Amino acid sequence: MEKVKQAASWLTKWFTLIVIVWAAINYFVPAISVWAKGYTGYLLGIVLFGMGLTLSVDDFARIIKQPLMVIVGTVAHYVIMPLIAVLLCWIFHLDGAIAVGVILVGCCPSGTSSNVMSFLSRGDVALDVSIGLLSTLLAPFMIPLLMQLLASRYVAIPWQSLFLSALTIVLVPVALGVTCHMIFKEKIEKVTPVLPIVSQVAILLIIGVVVSANASKLFSSETLLAIPVVILHNLCGYALGFGFSKLMYKMYPKGFRYAQQKAITFEVGMQDSGLGATLALTSFASTPITAIPSTFFSVWHNISGSVLSAWWRRHDDKYGIPRDSVDGKPTKQPAAATAAPVAAATD
Repeated sequence: MEKVKQAASWLTKWFTLIVIVWAAINYFVPAISVWAKGYTGYLLGIVLFGMGLTLSVDDFARIIKQPLMVIVGTVAHYVIMPLIAVLLCWIFHLDGAIAVGVILVGCCPSGTSSNVMSFLSRGDVALDVSIGLLSTLLAPFMIPLLMQLLASRYVAIPWQSLFLSALTIVLVPVALGVTCHMIFKEKIEKVTPVLPIVSQVAILLIIGVVVSANASKLFSSETLLAIPVVILHNLCGYALGFGFSKLMYKMYPKGFRYAQQKAITFEVGMQDSGLGATLALTSFASTPITAIPSTFFSVWHNISGSVLSAWWRRHDDKYGIPRDSVDGKPTKQPAAATAAPVAAATD
């Protein structure tokens, strides 16, 4: 089991690079993953079943214990990201399937990668998990509703298909996972170290399918514009998520402290792009390029999240900001600043 843990740790550490290499391989050799096109729903179901296996009654109880922060964080996610998507589509004059794909990934729940990024940045992981859980449970209802409201101007939205797909892909596997955890608790804990490997392999297969299905159009003039849009979508999500949590701190300083602000930042800015790609391939099967923004987002938000979490950690160490800081204000000047008077005089 120790070797499994080491393999899981290695895969997590290099996952972003592996995603890029795997996407490149599928771009040049599409036949590698195209066979799995009909299984993307099952693959994501495996990921979410694994998520359910890691959840306990305490995870659901936490939502009840701190409902304000969890609900506010979830509302922020489902308001900020979809509206940014619509705004970017308007600014960049996106249309048709690509616009629908951008809005679809914006309407998805929080990505599980945000839990890792929140942990690395010393954020409130418990809050992060709670917001991610609630936003995921609401996904079968929120995605069809938001898509009908925001994307119906581009194409006819199959909201019934979106609802049924999200329901079977999201809620059923999570519920089964939680039930198995409750019944086979001790046995489940023994296989928990394997779950990250299974989930990441499934995500890689989904990405491979999207790239393979769109190999001829992935970097065409029609889809290239999705790259800067996806990057801006994610970065604006971070910025507005952090700004919103700072505003909430001023209104309710007991709850929205520095660690919670980090958690909400990642929960707002990072999307479950695997779900977005899967729903695009199932509900918009006639236009597979709808899944391209989700694929770009999957690669990019892992890069940006890793950079942001590392920067946040270094920033806190540099300025002596403790993990339990109330407002994130520095408690000391950085080393370079302490020697500033002498250095400035000689410049």
